[in-house]
Amino acid sequence: MPIELEQREVRSVHTDFQTREDGDGLHIVGYFAVFNSIYEIAPGETESVAPGAFSRALKQNDIRALVNHDRTLVLGRNKANTLILREDDHGLFGDVLINPNDQDAMNLYARVKRGDVDQCSFGFPWRADGESTDVRADGSIHWTLTDVDLQEVSACTFPAYRETNIQARGQQHAEIRARELAAWKERMNKKLRGEE
Repeated sequence: MPIELEQREVRSVHTDFQTREDGDGLHIVGYFAVFNSIYEIAPGETESVAPGAFSRALKQNDIRALVNHDRTLVLGRNKANTLILREDDHGLFGDVLINPNDQDAMNLYARVKRGDVDQCSFGFPWRADGESTDVRADGSIHWTLTDVDLQEVSACTFPAYRETNIQARGQQHAEIRARELAAWKERMNKKLRGEE
């Protein structure tokens, strides 16, 4: 029986994560995504997140806060009310309630507090119907994420696009170019036959 592999996408955000201590406990807070901010995937390939792109997932999904996308290092979870996520005009804001009995969580809290870790990413399975594609006159392509099936958010040491994402976008780019070339050839053939 073949093994099904999940194609998980990861997007990086440069943000200002902060720590907060209040009567409720220790928190790590910050933006896991910023709306309408252009992220370069590769030369000629960019992407942004549209406002409201997380609204469906925030209502329906069981989302975890992780460390460096490691599924064994869970910091919080929205279903347990230890991860609070909300969209505002700026992006996807998160508040992770840190478990003082979890040494990994306390280590991350200390790293964020010192400023050693201040970036994040979010992860989701890619869906073609969750984005729009804009092929521009200069040949570049811009994707806008419009409905992100959010699965996790992560505090990251080195947030970056994963190779699978670059490969997936590269393949889409090649397919778009092939369709454009085929359409151009068809137009030229019609002109040669005098049909245009």
